[in-house]
Amino acid sequence: MGDHKEQPLRVGAAVRRRRRSLDLTLAVVAERSGLSVPFLSQIENDRARPSTGSLEKLADALRTTAVELLAAADPACSVDVVRAETETPGPEPRSRSLVRGHHQMHATEFTGDHEAGREFQYRNDQLMYIADGAVEIEAEGRAYRLGRGDTLYLTGGVRHRWRATVPDTRVVVVAVAEHIEAVRNRKR
Repeated sequence: MGDHKEQPLRVGAAVRRRRRSLDLTLAVVAERSGLSVPFLSQIENDRARPSTGSLEKLADALRTTAVELLAAADPACSVDVVRAETETPGPEPRSRSLVRGHHQMHATEFTGDHEAGREFQYRNDQLMYIADGAVEIEAEGRAYRLGRGDTLYLTGGVRHRWRATVPDTRVVVVAVAEHIEAVRNRKR
């Protein structure tokens, strides 16, 4: 009970995001799909659920597929449980998403080391929390050593790289999702 799999999907937000990303009005999508503007509005506001045929027509009008729209759909719940992995941790570095679906926030847990030379730069802000172990982070030309319980906040656009300095290090990265326009372009 309460797990994501048990909840129906709300396709309306995915349809609206796709329509807006193409700069289309409801009237244009209605014309392309053969569906009415009021029905499309009801779909986008999750007051109506499209049939398979209507979803296919809508997807064609939005130059995508029904499968893609469903994959981008939001769960119809405000609570989602992501269970801990039950497998025994191995020596290999791993990452797992802590948030499922298409949301405003994204969180990932990294266990072990990863490609230390890899540089990251995210459009939106992020927070790194060291759950276990220790890391070295290079950001904006400075090096930071963080241990268990420490956090580092990075504003969008900051180039950085990090590496674990202790075996079995666990780092949780929480960020504003890439599809959200959370920051204006910063001048450097």
